[in-house]
Amino acid sequence: MAHQWQKSSFSTDAEGDCLELATRGDAILLRESEDPESIVTTTPVKLAAFLAGVKAGEFDHLV
Repeated sequence: MAHQWQKSSFSTDAEGDCLELATRGDAILLRESEDPESIVTTTPVKLAAFLAGVKAGEFDHLV
């Protein structure tokens, strides 16, 4: 089954390298467009917690 991958409108890399998300049942799938065979699976709750941490600046030291 093919997944419908979605990228953020903030992904403006001219090369097309970006983080993409899709769903499979109750799971969230993540991949980088430059390496589409490597897929990380998580839950909506865990993804929401991660995104809240990103918005709060918890990972700013990594970029």
